[in-house]
Amino acid sequence: MRGLHFGPMPAHPEDPEHAHGAAVRVPIALGERSYEILIGPAVLDDPAAYAGLPRAQAALVVSNPTVAALHGARLHARLAPLYPQVLHLDLTEGEQHKDWASLDLIFDRLLATGCDRRTTLWALGGGVVGDITGFAAACYMRGVPFVQVPTTLLAQVDSSVGGKTAINHPRGKNMIGAFYQPQRVLADLSVLATLPARELAAGLAEVIKYGPIADAAFLDWVEARLDALLAREPAALAHAVRRSCELKAAVVGADEREGGLRAILNFGHTFGHAIEAALGYGRWLHGEAVGCGMVMAADLSARLGLVPAAFVERLRRLVARAGLPVLAPRAIGEARWLELMGVDKKAEGGELRFVLIEAPGRAVVRGAPAAAVRATIAACSG
Repeated sequence: MRGLHFGPMPAHPEDPEHAHGAAVRVPIALGERSYEILIGPAVLDDPAAYAGLPRAQAALVVSNPTVAALHGARLHARLAPLYPQVLHLDLTEGEQHKDWASLDLIFDRLLATGCDRRTTLWALGGGVVGDITGFAAACYMRGVPFVQVPTTLLAQVDSSVGGKTAINHPRGKNMIGAFYQPQRVLADLSVLATLPARELAAGLAEVIKYGPIADAAFLDWVEARLDALLAREPAALAHAVRRSCELKAAVVGADEREGGLRAILNFGHTFGHAIEAALGYGRWLHGEAVGCGMVMAADLSARLGLVPAAFVERLRRLVARAGLPVLAPRAIGEARWLELMGVDKKAEGGELRFVLIEAPGRAVVRGAPAAAVRATIAACSG
């Protein structure tokens, strides 16, 4: 299974207007489920960003204490004129809390306050908040509207886009969930100023991902502008978020429910999810595990003769420059690796399948001999 042909990167990728002016709109074309991603430095403050969204008696803003303290009042100020009742719920932070207990807290709040099927959920936070709020919206009364307000770089470029919602299970990450599209994604770049450095680096893993799988020119650009991204230069961040969303939108529009092409977005995730599950959710950030997982997937690609060893070194250097780990914990052990990867959603008939790189900008999903997988695990653990 091979990917789409993506158009070339714009000749002038860093337009200062995108960093300092009006929002950029990236459409997700899914027929009646279509919506827009709005990207800009003041999206949360723009009344136009809220135009056309479903109206209801109540809205529930789901967040966590840290994000709510930083950005909750700002969102509430815009929602108060739109909904007679604006409710708030803060979940405990951390990937280890993306579980049934947290999901039930959302249902408890909705039911206790008499929320009906027109109630709109607002996910204000990173990937954990977005995933669990989206899943709650998909389930409550068989589906209520929700809006994504991602506050981390990782969520802005990946998890808030495309309608994947889920909670974790001790045996596998994101194994219980639903495809359920938001009404809109509001990616306000100004919130990235409050992001801890470790979270910024974790988000860069998902930015880096799009180059190897879909856009070789974007990979070149990320290499050239990584220092600017780490320094949070507005024009660089604006372009990174926009191009990442454009590429993901093209993939999701062609394959909403991951029947084939969309699996390329999981580059590095088969190894990465295994790291998260083996260590216990929350020990490594998702982006840290994905960064390491991409290096491992590139190594496996080279062992199968798809790319030269030089490409593996190129990606390893870039991931390390971003401040992400490039060696998996040796303590996981080969048997545990294979057990955890065996429950990966891409596995078919007991065969492990991986997103591999054929050339910069072109990915393929295929199986790999067990001996090659074991060799990659050994070489990329330390």
